[in-house]
Amino acid sequence: MSKPKKPQMMKPSTAALKLEVYLPATPPQFQEGMVSRDELDALQQDPPPWLADLRKNGPHPRHVVAARLRVSNSGLARAGITEPLTTAEIAALIADPPEWLVRERETYNEVLREQRILRERD
Repeated sequence: MSKPKKPQMMKPSTAALKLEVYLPATPPQFQEGMVSRDELDALQQDPPPWLADLRKNGPHPRHVVAARLRVSNSGLARAGITEPLTTAEIAALIADPPEWLVRERETYNEVLREQRILRERD
């Protein structure tokens, strides 16, 4: 007879990264406990209200902010954006883009273009 499988566990920070939410904004019980792979799958399939609200309104982690603004994480750092932003703050930046955002988008698009050329060449 084989032993029953032990559930695969992950730290809350890893689970928050996979769920694309800002860990300090999650409920304390999520931050303090380990998350099993099954629990993560359940959260992704049927998100509880707190998760749906975080995904919709934020605050959003750095990589989500960068993706929504269509810039790199480094571009955010160069612009001095170090704190998480809410959906409303991101929308305000998109509606009236500051000079740094326009410049960083151009830089990011150029990098993506170069990567695409290199992929096609190789």
